[in-house]
Amino acid sequence: MDFSPVWISLKTTVCSSAITFVLGIVAAWAVMFIKSKKWKAAVDGFLTIPLVLPPTVAGFFLLWLFGARRPIGSFVEEAFGFRIAFSWVATVLAAVVVSFPLMYRSAKAGFEQIDQNMIEEAKMLGLGKWGILWKILFPCTFPSILSGMILSTTRGLGEYGATAMLAGNIPGKTRTLPLAVYSEVAGGNMDRAAVYVAVILVIAFLSVWVMNMMAKTEQNIKI
Repeated sequence: MDFSPVWISLKTTVCSSAITFVLGIVAAWAVMFIKSKKWKAAVDGFLTIPLVLPPTVAGFFLLWLFGARRPIGSFVEEAFGFRIAFSWVATVLAAVVVSFPLMYRSAKAGFEQIDQNMIEEAKMLGLGKWGILWKILFPCTFPSILSGMILSTTRGLGEYGATAMLAGNIPGKTRTLPLAVYSEVAGGNMDRAAVYVAVILVIAFLSVWVMNMMAKTEQNIKI
């Protein structure tokens, strides 16, 4: 039994979740300060697109950008001697792109519920945008942020389409658990596929359980 997909998926999920957590919160915070409704709607739509696109289509765009002979991919390879496509980094990149909208929209929904008078008073007291984010928005919207973290983490763990397009299905290198399930089923090894499925279920359950415990602890502290 090859357990390398477990290790690869765990590494990918941890890294992509950390990146998505920061990017989602910062993006939601930045969109709040866009005054033009048209620009805000346009930016919001752009950041949400990966949520509604089929994963393979998102993977196509990623491959178009980060492929060996594509704009960003060729630049990175020439400048740093590192190829993004069909590497472990590609699994992280794919997971970040498909899970980012869930974190972003959850944080944005929480931020929009904050009383604007509170934010205006904070500005009058000399609190800057970063101060407003970390001292007001983040603490007051922790449940929404935690919900987004749960959704984006489990989405990143289950990512298949974009990963297959950008990272491929290379054993011991880019084969994550969902890709391993597909490979074993395609090869007729249902028992091995079932083991991988069980691992995914356990990791997903533990992720949700731990974060729910964190939310409960946070509520108890507030009480």
